[in-house]
Amino acid sequence: MVGTKTTIEDMQEKIALSSKKIPKHIAIIVDGCEEYSEKNKKELNEIYSTEFLNIKNIIKISTKLDIPIITFHSRNKVNETEIDHLIEFFELLLKWNFITENQIKISVLGKWYDLPERLLEPIKKIISETKEYDKFFVNFCINYSGKEEILDACKLIAQQVKLEKITPDKIDKAAIKENIYSSYFLPPELMIITGSKKTTGGLLLWDSSETKIHFSNILWPEFGKHEFLKAIQYYQE
Repeated sequence: MVGTKTTIEDMQEKIALSSKKIPKHIAIIVDGCEEYSEKNKKELNEIYSTEFLNIKNIIKISTKLDIPIITFHSRNKVNETEIDHLIEFFELLLKWNFITENQIKISVLGKWYDLPERLLEPIKKIISETKEYDKFFVNFCINYSGKEEILDACKLIAQQVKLEKITPDKIDKAAIKENIYSSYFLPPELMIITGSKKTTGGLLLWDSSETKIHFSNILWPEFGKHEFLKAIQYYQE
């Protein structure tokens, strides 16, 4: 992007973004699929396909805008139907040349290792195949809880104290950060919440105290480029 402004034409509306104030980390809560399904009398199977297509589109846009970190989180617990679609999604990511071309590292945060083995295989494979990439970072929170993330960090620190690797007086904010799932990422500067709920759902709970939150009021299947750019514009205000 050249200069201090970039103007993006979208849906016949010009959205002016400052190239000097593009967030380095955007977290997105993917919500509203069930509500959209009921509202439009469509099967959830079809909606899940749209859900993952939208995720891919946002990855493309964020890469174009040179946003280094994007984190996605669905509020819902993973059910059997969604497991099948997650398998399909990660298998598609493995075949998606865009990942390799743009050196995108894929990470999965949460207790995803407790999920069925048939889902673990493609997750492990995409993590392994992209582990050396370091230009862009895309995180998926699966089987994730912000409270559990902090609790697990406390357990790790307690273990370090027990082993006399650190003393209690050395426990500080940095120690917590070093032991949470997202220890190696900058805190999100912008959190976009889709759907009708007005809560963060505990996403990146430790890291989001200074995060600017944009409630889009848009159900995720209807969320696209225009809404994403509007959220960034809100962040820049």
